[in-house]
Amino acid sequence: MAVVLVLLGVFAVGAGLGRTAGPFDFADASAGSSAVAPAPASTAAPARTPASLPVRLSVPTIKVAAPVTPVGQARDGSVDVPPLTETDQTGWYNRGAVPGEPGRAIIVGHVDTKSGPAVFYRLRELKPGARIQVTRADRSVVTFKVDSVEYFDKAKLPAARVYGDSGPAELRLITCGGTWLGGRTGYEDNVIVFASLADTRTR
Repeated sequence: MAVVLVLLGVFAVGAGLGRTAGPFDFADASAGSSAVAPAPASTAAPARTPASLPVRLSVPTIKVAAPVTPVGQARDGSVDVPPLTETDQTGWYNRGAVPGEPGRAIIVGHVDTKSGPAVFYRLRELKPGARIQVTRADRSVVTFKVDSVEYFDKAKLPAARVYGDSGPAELRLITCGGTWLGGRTGYEDNVIVFASLADTRTR
């Protein structure tokens, strides 16, 4: 429930670039671009400490080979993201499922910045059947198969499909997309890749 409350706030409302896993805005953080209202302190789930953290993401079809770093909650209670200066980096939400374990793991990344395309710029090009590989610290490689790539208005996110810490191991890759609206809203939509577990191997 804690994860649901935090992420529902993140995806339902716009936010500043570098603040959330929702729509990534170009707004300068110093300009006071705000994220969503933070979840009540009593609902904040502790960060998970799995035996093996995800360390690398590979999506060969769109030429993504990127490091994965844990991200938690920003000061305002929203989901954090990698720094804008790290355009090739992705962030695994460490209060949700671990890739390959039960539940829906969430990995976020920027689509672009003022300097050009970022790690998830081509995310929208993925097709069903494409493979996504997550390498973990113990050198195990978890492979997911893309089921769909969908756009959602930020106010109409199908929460039950996007997150959850139980059930089959699944993966969600999230960035922004749609029309650029500017201001606090940024991009109009979220681009979300829905993927299911295909294989787990240890090197």
